[in-house]
Amino acid sequence: MRRLIRQRPDINGITEGVIWKQLLLFFFPIVLGTFFQQLYNTADAIIVGKAVGKEALAAVGGSTGTLISLLVGFFVGLASGASVIIAQLFGARRAQDVSRAVHTTMAMALSSGALLTVVGLLFSSTVLEWMGTPQEVMTYALPYLNIYFLGMIPQLVYNIGSGVLRAVGDSRRPMLFLICAALTNIVLDIILVLGLELGVRGAAIATVLSQVVSAVLILVSLCHAQPVYRLSFGKIRFHGDMLRRIVRIGLPAGLQSVMYSLSNLIIQASVNGFGTDVMAAWTAYGKIDGLYWMTVSAFGVAITTFAGQNFGAQRYDRMRRSVRVCLGMAAGLTVFMSALILTIGRPMLGMFTDDAHVVETGMSIIRLIVPMWITYLCIEILSGAMRGAGDSLVPTLMTLAGVCLMRVFWVTVVVPRVHRLPVLMLSYPITWVITSIMFIIYYLRGRWLDRCKARQGSV
Repeated sequence: MRRLIRQRPDINGITEGVIWKQLLLFFFPIVLGTFFQQLYNTADAIIVGKAVGKEALAAVGGSTGTLISLLVGFFVGLASGASVIIAQLFGARRAQDVSRAVHTTMAMALSSGALLTVVGLLFSSTVLEWMGTPQEVMTYALPYLNIYFLGMIPQLVYNIGSGVLRAVGDSRRPMLFLICAALTNIVLDIILVLGLELGVRGAAIATVLSQVVSAVLILVSLCHAQPVYRLSFGKIRFHGDMLRRIVRIGLPAGLQSVMYSLSNLIIQASVNGFGTDVMAAWTAYGKIDGLYWMTVSAFGVAITTFAGQNFGAQRYDRMRRSVRVCLGMAAGLTVFMSALILTIGRPMLGMFTDDAHVVETGMSIIRLIVPMWITYLCIEILSGAMRGAGDSLVPTLMTLAGVCLMRVFWVTVVVPRVHRLPVLMLSYPITWVITSIMFIIYYLRGRWLDRCKARQGSV
C-alpha cells in the first residue's frame, strides 16, 4: 500500500486557499525569478552591444538564442512531464511515488545535459551556416556557443530541479537562486567583457558560471528538503514506470517546444536575410519581448501546478475556477504591459545600441507585435491547465498545426512573394489568433477532462 504524505488539510494552499491569492503568491516568485533570468540574458546583450558592437549583439541574442532554445527547450519540455506527475502525486499525498519521480527526474537532467553538450559542440557551426548567419556575425556567434554549451548540465539541473520545487508549491527558492545567478552573471560580465575585454567569450563564460551557481543552490536545497521530495545522490536513477509516465506527458511538451523553436529558427533565418541592422533590432526587441513572455509563462507554470495538484486531489471544480481566475489576471497584466512597452519602447531599445536605424527598426516591430500579445493568452493558460491534468498530446497537436506549421507556411510561401519585414512579423499575431480559437473550443467541450479522470482512476 502506498505511503501517504501526512499533512494537515490547511497546509496546502493550492488545493485549499483562496484561489486568486494563492495564484498570486505562487506567481510572483516565478515571475520575479524569471525576471532576473531575463536580466542576466539582457545584461549580456547590453554590455556586448555597447562594448563590442551591433554584430556581437546580433550574435549573442539572435541566431544563438534561437538555436539554444531549440536544443534546451526539448529537454526542459520533456522534464515538464515530471513536474506534472510530481504535482499530481503530491496533491494525492503519495510520498513514495513522489520520491521515485524526483530521482528519475534528476537522472534525466544529468543525462540530458551531457547529451546537449555533445550535440551543441558538434552541430552549432552547421546550424548557424544553414540559417544564413552573416560572416561578420558568425565570427562572434560560434565562440559564444562553444563556451555556452559547456554549461548544459548545470542549466538543466537548475531548470529541472526548480520544476520539482514548484510542483510541490515552492516557487520562492527558485526565485532566490535565480537572483543569485543573475547578480553573479552581471558582475562577471563587467569583469570579463568590460574589464578583461574578452568580448562574447567573456559573456559566455559569465553565463556558464552563473548557471553553475544556480545549479549548486538547487541541489543543496533539494538535498535538505522535506523527506517526501528530498534528493539523495545515491538514489538517482531511472525508475521505468515513472519514466514512462513522465515521457507520456512531457514528450508532447518537448516536441511542442521543438516545433516552436524550429518555426522561430526559420523566422530567424528569414530575419538574417534582411541584414545585420534588422538582426540587431530583432535581438534588442527580443530582450524587451522577453519581459512579457516571462510574465505569461509564469502564469502558465502557476496554472499547471494548480491544475496538477487539484486534479490529484480530485478537486475538479476548483481546477476550472483557477483557470478562469488565471486568465483574468493574465489579461489585465497583458493590457498594462502592452501599453507600457508601446510608450517607452524607444528608450528601451536605446539601451542596447546607439544606432538610430536599428532603434527605428525595433520600434516598427514593437508597434506591430506588442498590441497583439493578448491574443496568445488562451494558448498558454489553457494548455498549462490541460497539461497539469495530464492531457498533453492534443494541445501539442493544436499548437503544432496552428502556430508552428502555419508559421512555417507563412515564412516559406508568403514572405518570399512580399519580402518585407512587416509581412514576416505578421506570422506571429495571425498564428496566435487561430490557435487560441482552437484551444477555446477544445477546452470548453470538456472531453479532455473526462479522459484524464478515466486515466486517473486506472493508475
